[in-house]
Amino acid sequence: MQRPQWISILCTAALVASFSVAFGKGQEPASPRTGSATAPQAPTASTSKPVKQKYSHANDYLIRGTVFTEKALSFPGVELRIRRAGEKKFRWESYTNSRGEFAVRVPQGSDYEMVVRAKGYSEQTRAVDARTGGSEQNIVFRMQPTAGGKG
Repeated sequence: MQRPQWISILCTAALVASFSVAFGKGQEPASPRTGSATAPQAPTASTSKPVKQKYSHANDYLIRGTVFTEKALSFPGVELRIRRAGEKKFRWESYTNSRGEFAVRVPQGSDYEMVVRAKGYSEQTRAVDARTGGSEQNIVFRMQPTAGGKG
């Protein structure tokens, strides 16, 4: 069965139009005529929305380490939460990877509290001093099962 020729032409035109739009080669809008009140206006530099500055991680403090089970095996999927010392709200969260390792960047100049927890194991807390010294700290956790937990 043969398709009518106009269907092939429409399909080809739709395909060309979709590629043009996808790759930014669509038609340019017509240039506005002088005195036209309906011409679209280009955005001006003095918009009311503030421009967001890019954040540089160059001065961040890197907290990295490894979490092990009580049998000294790597422990993947352990939850890590970090907050500034003295605050209630945790501002950074992460999980260990398949090798039990983690790395979290935090701003320098504060003391932090890191809480590590996993189901069936007791929660552990460590203090991290990011005020002075180098730009990173390595931490090792050895999780201990809770009473009646994994074992």
